[in-house]
Amino acid sequence: MVEIANQIYKNGLTPGKSGNISIKIPCNINYKIVISPSGVSLKNINLENVIVIDNEGNKLEGHGKPSSEMNMHLEIYKKRREVSGIVHTHSPYATGFSFSGEKIPHLEGFGKIIKPYLNEINYATPGSKELAKIASNGLEKEDILILKNHGVLAIGTNIDEAVLLAEFIENSAKTSFIAHSLTHEPIPAHLKHSR
Repeated sequence: MVEIANQIYKNGLTPGKSGNISIKIPCNINYKIVISPSGVSLKNINLENVIVIDNEGNKLEGHGKPSSEMNMHLEIYKKRREVSGIVHTHSPYATGFSFSGEKIPHLEGFGKIIKPYLNEINYATPGSKELAKIASNGLEKEDILILKNHGVLAIGTNIDEAVLLAEFIENSAKTSFIAHSLTHEPIPAHLKHSR
């Protein structure tokens, strides 16, 4: 958890104190969740400040409070039982797209392209139960979700898979931004012709 949190920060996906991550750990018939603390940069995550909660959000271990997006993580784990890692970033290119009204094209590199654009949900207040509900609904059949005017969610069967997706989303957004800047086309040509 510590190494991954630091890596995500170092890679520029969670500037300042933004973003959060969690890992689901099987425990008897339920599970525990290790989650980043509220108000702490992922750069400063260490063994002393990570928080452990149960599957209902009750704090079991750690100092401080769990991430303000704890409810979103809990709802996703309840809806997608196979998921064991969640990464929520505020990476600059993907987040820029989330504020722009432009969608991020679904580029090659992470499975077969079924839809031309990454899934996006409408804005809801960060940390709210409304966001937890609509984000978990948006991820029912997707592993990537753009949060309008907010950031990115990536999930995986393990935390490494979720991190790879978060990195891929940011690179897709960056590639799309560069292509648009150079061609003034709103989306890559191969997607435009396949509509």
